[in-house]
Amino acid sequence: MDAPETPKNYLTADYSIKSWLLTVDHKRIAVLYLVSITAMFLLGSAFAAGIRLELLTPRGDLFTSDTYNKLFTMHGIVMVFFFLIPSIPAVLGNFLVPIMIGARDLAFPKINLLSWYIYVIGATFAMFAMITGGVDTGWTFYTPYSSWVSHTNVTATAIGIFITGFSSILTGLNFIVTIHRMRAPGLTWFRMPLFIWAHYATSLVMVLGTPVIAITVALVGLERIFHLGIFNPQMGGDPILFQHLFWFYSHPAVYIMILPSMGVISELITCFSRKSIFGYSFVAISSLAIAFLGFIVWGHHMFTTGQSVYTGMIFSILSFAVAIPSAVKTFNWTATLYRGSLSFEAPMVYALCYLGLFTIGGLTGLFLATLGTDVHVHDTYFVVAHFHYIMVGGAILGYLGGLHFWWPKITGKMYPDGIARTAAIIVFIGFNLTFFPQFVLGYMGMPRRYHFYVDEFQVLNVLSTAGAGILGVGYLLPMFYFVWSLIYGKKAPANPWGATGLEWTTPSPPPTDNFAQTPVVTEDAYSYENLPVPTRASAV
Repeated sequence: MDAPETPKNYLTADYSIKSWLLTVDHKRIAVLYLVSITAMFLLGSAFAAGIRLELLTPRGDLFTSDTYNKLFTMHGIVMVFFFLIPSIPAVLGNFLVPIMIGARDLAFPKINLLSWYIYVIGATFAMFAMITGGVDTGWTFYTPYSSWVSHTNVTATAIGIFITGFSSILTGLNFIVTIHRMRAPGLTWFRMPLFIWAHYATSLVMVLGTPVIAITVALVGLERIFHLGIFNPQMGGDPILFQHLFWFYSHPAVYIMILPSMGVISELITCFSRKSIFGYSFVAISSLAIAFLGFIVWGHHMFTTGQSVYTGMIFSILSFAVAIPSAVKTFNWTATLYRGSLSFEAPMVYALCYLGLFTIGGLTGLFLATLGTDVHVHDTYFVVAHFHYIMVGGAILGYLGGLHFWWPKITGKMYPDGIARTAAIIVFIGFNLTFFPQFVLGYMGMPRRYHFYVDEFQVLNVLSTAGAGILGVGYLLPMFYFVWSLIYGKKAPANPWGATGLEWTTPSPPPTDNFAQTPVVTEDAYSYENLPVPTRASAV
């Protein structure tokens, strides 16, 4: 008698390399992105390690000034454009958006694959620039230094970012059309998971904002090649125009990185609290409010450029306003935790760490939105610390929390939950030891981007470097136990966390077509009150 045939899923449907490189399955494309951006994360982290080692001593004993300039520039470019921006949308969004709305794929599967190839081509240009000498302008590419003075590989890097921008635009467009047109019967807008709301708002920013940065870096490249005089004041150009264009995109880009992580945190907190999210509609609408307000606050990056006091006051008030929808989310997450049946699996530990770090990052953002305080700490390590509390404490912890939550669904394997919780705590401790001293350094006056500093700043810099070492251990641990789980991990059930949502009604990993039949949604999201509390999902 023949053994029963194992049902095919998206991982086992075909094992050939060609089947992966030409796939139009959104789940396989998500895995391709996962591998690509993990490689970029390791590269960006290596640059960060070089920066922190250099800052162990006040005199800059390890690298020359030129090399240090390239290190922090390439760290910023790799992390912002090739990891933080695509991380959650390209990996978790690609995998989950169609399944969570009951669709078989995204609206444009071939364009989805094209977006990954565009990302790889753009990253290749940036890597070429780094291998052949690097770039030293800072990830902000401020002119006229980038367009006229620097002799490093600015043009190749700009081309890489320009190309990668189209990947972001296509992904956002695909999500918008999919969410509008392909929701399962019964899945009304206000029954959608908050993860979908977050990706919808993010996609709007991607489609509307990304063309601006693409055009801006293209203009820098054209000015370098053809000496057009767009930003060069000696040729009648205006360098401040570059800052307006750059920050018009780059401040909303912060929300491309943060909004998806907010969607992840909403899923984690409601699941591991066994409660419906408090104020669902407010959390959903606040995503759109953040996306809208993000477009009109770019001027708070330019308080010291000489813009008028009245202009500065308007941007200051608007910057305070953008804190309101962010505070709504934080308040509603906290209210959801209140009197919930909490359990502390690894994804929940990441979510709680996120709450602490994002709150500190948000509150210190108010310091920078205040005109007088901003002038005092402008371009100091205070800004570096604030930025990393938002980007690392928010975006990366959201990404890691989401990856731990949906890893069993993506791979069909469980990971060791105890080690995963330990890794989350190590990340939390390492992160605070790295970046909290930088608030003090900035307040004391240590400027960013300098690799020489006065002796009295050394103790805090040593603490920061020690914290970076601990943080590195926390980042590396998940890579080891995730790979371990692929080989030795226990097979994951369809719903290891007892969570609600259509993605948990499919097997782990899901079949190629996601659903045997199109599901019909009959209830609101997060109806946890009627579900039993599951036993701990640790399966190793």
